[in-house]
Amino acid sequence: MHTTPMDDSTRHTEQSQESAEEPVRVSRAELAGASRRAEQLLAELARVPDGKLVGEIVSSALKLLSDATNRGDLKLINAAMKELRYALKIFAPYHDVRKVSIFGSARTPPEHPDYEQAVSLSRSMARAGWMVITGAGGGIMAAGHGGAGAEPSFGLSIRLPFETSANAHIANDPKLINFKYFFTRKLMFVRSSDAIALFPGGFGTLDEGFEVLTLAQTGKCVPMPIVLVDAPGGDFWRSWQSYVEKQLLARGFISPDDRRLYKITDSVDEAVREIQHFYSNFHSLRYTREDIVLRLHRRPTDEQLDGIESAFGDIKTSGAFHVSGPLREERDEPALRDLHRLVFTFNRRDHDRLRMLIDYLNDLPEDSLLKAECAL
Repeated sequence: MHTTPMDDSTRHTEQSQESAEEPVRVSRAELAGASRRAEQLLAELARVPDGKLVGEIVSSALKLLSDATNRGDLKLINAAMKELRYALKIFAPYHDVRKVSIFGSARTPPEHPDYEQAVSLSRSMARAGWMVITGAGGGIMAAGHGGAGAEPSFGLSIRLPFETSANAHIANDPKLINFKYFFTRKLMFVRSSDAIALFPGGFGTLDEGFEVLTLAQTGKCVPMPIVLVDAPGGDFWRSWQSYVEKQLLARGFISPDDRRLYKITDSVDEAVREIQHFYSNFHSLRYTREDIVLRLHRRPTDEQLDGIESAFGDIKTSGAFHVSGPLREERDEPALRDLHRLVFTFNRRDHDRLRMLIDYLNDLPEDSLLKAECAL
């Protein structure tokens, strides 16, 4: 089959279907020398920290040559890995700083109330010590960077034929990352965020919103506050919720408690409170082989543990809720050793109820909580 040579426009295009190119076919004999040298390399890598994992990446890459993978697929894997490696490198120095991702229309003009709301929210979050992540384009994305300022801002730009430059607030900033693929960009948005703020927008905004809600509903991302922010008196997200309740909830496609995964508001102050309150007691979580570990700033009393058992016993598979110090599995996170732990065997299904438990813990009266120290 005749194929057209790639031109400059392919820099912006994802490989969205299988290529008609003939697959690369490399025999074992042709790979024999490379395989011997690879074994030596893997042995050397295994002697350095995390080198074994890097060796597995190398090994998987070499297998592509014997898997009859065509050139187009090799280029996809190569580009995606390069994008992820570079993005992780840029985010690494800021891993201990909370971040909020802001989504919304690139077409929203500066004089629009939605734009003003985004400026106000990002400014408030930056003043509270948070960093702001947007898609680096115009509209709501420019508002997010403009409100926060360049220093606490990240830009995750997508290369599109009709959008060729980042907004003035993030252009030429070392924290601007350019992506070819939406899937790598989405991954970095979610795994780097501690909160999500959605403003009115088009297909892209709704796609990003539903993606985050899907990940939260299924437990494929850590619990985090998700706020859907309208202009004062606006009805964009209320209308969206009407559709969700009429078409998704009424048909049994979601559960009533799934609506607790997000909050709709037309008040920036309320949105900021929702985000900050989520971390007022809850800090983070971690799964062990059987348990889930909720790290907390304040230790629940025995009486409050009884209340938790009564209100949320349905999400356990066995045993009881109990308070603990750091677990053996957490020894690789020594910076968190002074936090308290609420440990239980989570059914790993009711993530909406898990979010409700986190809200419950954050709402516990602070003055009645014990300040006991965690034992190592």
